[in-house]
Amino acid sequence: METTNLAELYGLSPLDWATITAGLDAGLTLAPDTGGPNRHSCWLTTLNQDGGPHTTGIGAQWHDGSWWFETGRGTRKGRNVARDPRCTLAVATHDFDLVVEGIAELVTDPAVVSELAEVWASGGWPCRVDASGTALTAEFSAPSAGRPPWHVYKIVATSAVALATTGDGGATRWTF
Repeated sequence: METTNLAELYGLSPLDWATITAGLDAGLTLAPDTGGPNRHSCWLTTLNQDGGPHTTGIGAQWHDGSWWFETGRGTRKGRNVARDPRCTLAVATHDFDLVVEGIAELVTDPAVVSELAEVWASGGWPCRVDASGTALTAEFSAPSAGRPPWHVYKIVATSAVALATTGDGGATRWTF
């Protein structure tokens, strides 16, 4: 991993990736009135067919050292990552703002899909694995997710940038 201090001109030290991931491991909630100033929102940006950005709020989860999201394959973001899997995910936490660049990989391993279903369910979205074993279903999801089945994607990070919002401050880029 390569670390670049983006705040060196201000005499600030680089941020520590382990501190960032520890903050993510502690958990973020999407439920209103439970984080952020009011809650945490994740924003996924994919690339439209013309190369322009498409950004949408999603219920992403940090789990096992990676970001995960789910969507229907027919949604705009689903079609975009099928054509070009490059994407970014952004989140603002109390202590730092984070943008992760990476590749969205469709996950079809039934064990992993089941594990992520449990992660989302423990966070308050009562989803479950569908009959195929490779996608999710539930009585509801975000309108932008389309109709079930919802497929699970893992963002394989290629780089990340964090900006400290508490303490002495700082900004750092990591290339993985």
